[in-house]
This record gives sequence, structure tokens and C-alpha cells, in this order.
Amino acid sequence: MTEADPLTRPVWSSLAGRWAPLTSVVAGARRLDPDYGVFAAVDDRSPETLEALGELVRRHGETALVEPDPAPSVPGAEVASAAAVLQMVARRPVEVPDDGLRPASLTEEDAAEMFDLATLTKPGPWRPLTHRFGGFIGLKRDGRLVAMAGERMRIDGATEVSGVCTRPDQRGRGYGAGLLTRVAAAMQQRGETPFLHVYAWNTSAIALYEQLGFAVSRELVMTTLKASDG
Repeated sequence: MTEADPLTRPVWSSLAGRWAPLTSVVAGARRLDPDYGVFAAVDDRSPETLEALGELVRRHGETALVEPDPAPSVPGAEVASAAAVLQMVARRPVEVPDDGLRPASLTEEDAAEMFDLATLTKPGPWRPLTHRFGGFIGLKRDGRLVAMAGERMRIDGATEVSGVCTRPDQRGRGYGAGLLTRVAAAMQQRGETPFLHVYAWNTSAIALYEQLGFAVSRELVMTTLKASDG
């Protein structure tokens, strides 16, 4: 299942590459440490590999695949949800707006607040150690974290912008766009290509990301598996 473009299978490329130290491997199946995230991928779709994936689902619980095609049947697991997502890539320089924001780098001391903000706003799968993927910046108002953005999937030459979220009572002030562009611009300064994923139905977010310099690259399927009852 090797692809010329590693972004075609971003989870596999991350798990087999820069995420490898955080990865559990059973036969041809790989799964991210559950304290960091829910992602998994397979080297092929042989019966042995799919059985190994089922073992990882049963061992670690909710598991997400992000692939060009719908997920195959996995022994011992069933589909909890499936949705089309668009991968968007910034091929041109991302411009940081002159918005007056002064975000701060978020550290381990901010982990609890980051977890609470992600739990409230649900920007995507978030686990107790997701913040350790790094590159997170945030805005605080009256000593409270109200918005943040950072990094997640890591592929040679490309890094995913993720965890972009704002408290509901602080939306409409440009915080999300301001933080996202700063994170993406920092990636480009390191010589990396920023990319992100967004549900295909979220047309308003897609339009915003296009305005900020991202373009749709491909459509993928995000499938969440859970252990079957049987």
C-alpha cells in the first residue's frame, strides 16, 4: 500500500515515520499510543493484518483510520462512525494578519486547561498527552485559556495544523484564524508544508481555510472503529 505522496495516507506516514516511537505494532498494523491519540493504519489488507488491527482495537478502544478508501471489515471490531474529510494543503505562503493578537507558547503547565478547552469545543480527537505533539500557542483572557492551535500529524516535509478551537463565548473575534495562520507560518519557516483535515460537510470552515491560503488536496474517509460486542 505504498504511495508516492505520503499525504495520501497521512496516518500511516506518521505512524511509520516521526510517530514511530509512540506506536504499537502488531504484524502489519500500527496504532498510536492511546494517551496521545486514536489513530491507526495498516500496511496491507491481508487477513493477518486485519486480525492484528482488530487486536489493537480490542486492546486500546476507539481507533480511527484516515484513508483514501472506506475501511474493510475488521475481525473483532465494528464501525462506530464514518465520514468524508478533506485534506487541505498550504502550497503558497500563509500570511499572518495584522490583528494585534499576542499568543503565548503553551507548555506542560497548560495541559489541564488545553484538555478542558478541547473537551468543551471538540476540535478533533484529544487525549491526555495530545498537547505533547507540540507547537501549540494560545490566547488567555483574564487568566483563562480561550483559544489555541498547534500541531499533530508529522510527516517528513509536512506537518498538520490541528487542535484549532475557541471557547464559544469568545468566537467571532478572529482568534482561530489568527492562531492557525501563525502555526502554519511557523511550519513554513521551518521548511515544512502545512496541511489540515476538515469534515467535508463543514463548508464554512473550508471557505475560511481557502481564504487563509489552503487548497483542497484530496478527499479521505475517517472511520472510527470500536470493539464489537460479539
